[in-house]
Amino acid sequence: MRQDAFKYAVPFTICLGLSPLAMAELEPISDKEMSQVQGQALMTVNNVDDGTHSFTRVTMGMDVKTRLNVDNAIIGGDGSGADLDVSDLALGHYVRDDTRVQIDGQTYNVDDIVRFQGAQPYFELARNGNDLAGFRMGFGEARGTLSGNFASFSGNLGIKLDDGTGTGTTVDATLFDDAGVATNHRATQIGIPGAEGTCSSSAECVPLTNIKSMDIGVDNGDGTVGFTNDLFLAFQQESVDWQQVNGAGTIQGPQGVFMNLPTAMTLDMQTLQNGVQRERTHYVDRGTGMF
Repeated sequence: MRQDAFKYAVPFTICLGLSPLAMAELEPISDKEMSQVQGQALMTVNNVDDGTHSFTRVTMGMDVKTRLNVDNAIIGGDGSGADLDVSDLALGHYVRDDTRVQIDGQTYNVDDIVRFQGAQPYFELARNGNDLAGFRMGFGEARGTLSGNFASFSGNLGIKLDDGTGTGTTVDATLFDDAGVATNHRATQIGIPGAEGTCSSSAECVPLTNIKSMDIGVDNGDGTVGFTNDLFLAFQQESVDWQQVNGAGTIQGPQGVFMNLPTAMTLDMQTLQNGVQRERTHYVDRGTGMF
């Protein structure tokens, strides 16, 4: 590769030397002139070291608005299952009700698209010495609806639940495996842990597939959803403490596939048991029985 690059660079340089180039002296411009210039970097690179891992994050200076469907996404699979197994995955949705305020605080006409929004997409490498310890990709800012049937989930699922005491107190939802043991690896159920920290009845937890659509973002407190900077998908060969994009702290990703999915949702157990309806993710609306 170096020889080829050199082979083409030499004649290119010679041609430049023979070309009638306009020569001018470079002069600095004033602060006043600089203040009138606007722009955004196409790409930025950040390097951080936490004492255990060194991180290199490459961020693209762009915005993304999308609406897409994926039939099946299975990541980290083996003979016993998968770290992440979701079918009929969709980002964004079509409007069913033109009177309903959507996730961004606006109303739309029926059949309009409410796109999933992402800004400053990035990918990041974590190294332990000279070895690659993990890789993740995400958005500096993200907001929108995510729909799907999660048969297996590994990571953090940021949903709050009413604790059922009648005081309006909420707790972070807990993920459980098939046996009702709390876990963030290949979880299949979600709910509130019982007295011994496990899910022992349907009154305490339900299958993850009951949640058909989620509002990704942060709760603004007024019925609208703001942008989150913590949406990412990571792959680790060992436990890695990923730094939050805003520098507020770290999010630990254990070995394997790890999805950090912040939502703006607060639910009660009755809603969770009845199921969260799927948003309309196809132009031809086949109703709630589409999937």
